[in-house]
Amino acid sequence: MSGILIDLARMLRFYSRLPVPPVPGEAEPYGAPEFARIARVVPLGAAVIGLIAAVALLFAARLGFGELASAIIAVAVLVAVTGAFHEDGLADTADSLGGATPERRLEIMTDSRIGTYGTMAVVLALLLRIVLVAELTQDSIAVAAAALIASAACSRTAALWLAMQLPPARPSGSAFAAGRPEVEDFVIAGILAAVIAGLALTPTAGLFPAIMAVVASAAIAAAMTRGAERLFGGQTGDVAGATQQCAEIAFLAAVFIFTAR
Repeated sequence: MSGILIDLARMLRFYSRLPVPPVPGEAEPYGAPEFARIARVVPLGAAVIGLIAAVALLFAARLGFGELASAIIAVAVLVAVTGAFHEDGLADTADSLGGATPERRLEIMTDSRIGTYGTMAVVLALLLRIVLVAELTQDSIAVAAAALIASAACSRTAALWLAMQLPPARPSGSAFAAGRPEVEDFVIAGILAAVIAGLALTPTAGLFPAIMAVVASAAIAAAMTRGAERLFGGQTGDVAGATQQCAEIAFLAAVFIFTAR
């Protein structure tokens, strides 16, 4: 249990801006995490991040905000909690697509400036997430809150598939430093993510929407993995961030599509 708590604390420090204190017995609490260790707890930590956004959604609605305003607040809280961590990866990945070769794409990806492709990708992703949460809130705020928790867990687990399947595209950077998760740890993470999705969504939306949403996230992970191999020759932290964003949108969209009205 102590090891799980330490891994969970490291996961939350890496994926969020939450002020997570050192866990008793933890050595080097603020060192770089190793995905070979923390992969198994990614869905649990991600569910905590999603829970914060879900609480913000419920609180905003309780204060009398409409569906759209409540959705904007929830997504804004999600971005603030993560420090736009995944949005930054999406922007860099989108900008890199302007390169003609894998080497040029990786070079563009390391540029700290955000170009037109990156700006449009982040804007469109934010709009899609907000609109989908608003639509779900209009149908049922309980479904919307559950979807925020489940999508956070499943989308971040989907991004782990990229790291497990592909080697780092360059011998430096966050992907190289973090290491590759073991198959056993990814299986544990995948089962946990599916269980979280089922527990959150089955009582509110039903089992079938939960299954289809998990399948949608997995499909995005598979597609992004193939794309990363072809375009970059491997995976990077930025592509993992882009995978999380796309998987989250796919998850929310599937819940919206398959939830009976």
